[in-house]
Amino acid sequence: MGSYAKEEQLACVIARLLQGSRHAAIGASSPIPATGSFLYQQKNQAFRVSLQQRRAANPFTEGSRELFDLAGQGRIDTFFLGGAQIDGSGAINLNRADGKRFPGTFGSAYMYSVTRNIVLFREEHSRRVLVPKVEFVSARGKPKALLTGKALFSWQRDHFRLESIHEKFDVRAETGFDFDAPAEVPLTPPPSEEELKLLRGPVAKLVAADYPDFAKKVWGLN
Repeated sequence: MGSYAKEEQLACVIARLLQGSRHAAIGASSPIPATGSFLYQQKNQAFRVSLQQRRAANPFTEGSRELFDLAGQGRIDTFFLGGAQIDGSGAINLNRADGKRFPGTFGSAYMYSVTRNIVLFREEHSRRVLVPKVEFVSARGKPKALLTGKALFSWQRDHFRLESIHEKFDVRAETGFDFDAPAEVPLTPPPSEEELKLLRGPVAKLVAADYPDFAKKVWGLN
């Protein structure tokens, strides 16, 4: 196995989490979830990816109202959410933390409640982000998983379970909430040669159309 970027590994994890999904919607400024979704689509042509970020052909002609309507009808089964803070109850904080104010929920609470598979995603893995209790509850629900730049957690009824780590580190020391874990925590599988070929070929071209800076950083595309 050759070298690969951290973003490529995270995209591969996201593609695996999409198994069984029919339609994923990606919010603005979410290049890694978009990359993982396009990767999954390469092997599952019927899988639909809808990007709010898309400049030339945003599929939501009526903006977020159409996104919420589709989600309410059950026609979007995967959505990605992040937060300034995430806690062990599955709650996210998009409003304020450490005395700072953020843009707010913008429908996140609604999407959390009506979308079957919510994947919480935040690259930073620290006690600043993964807290015992969020300062403000912007949205709460039962996510499918929590993916960070260092680890993958699944949701088990009312708490998180550590499934794998992308690199060796002290997970409990860097995570503010409690979680279950196996006696031996496995390393997250690296991207396969086939996945890297797809990522650096057709997926990179798709991503570059909407996230040119990201594509340039990861794959050197102009």
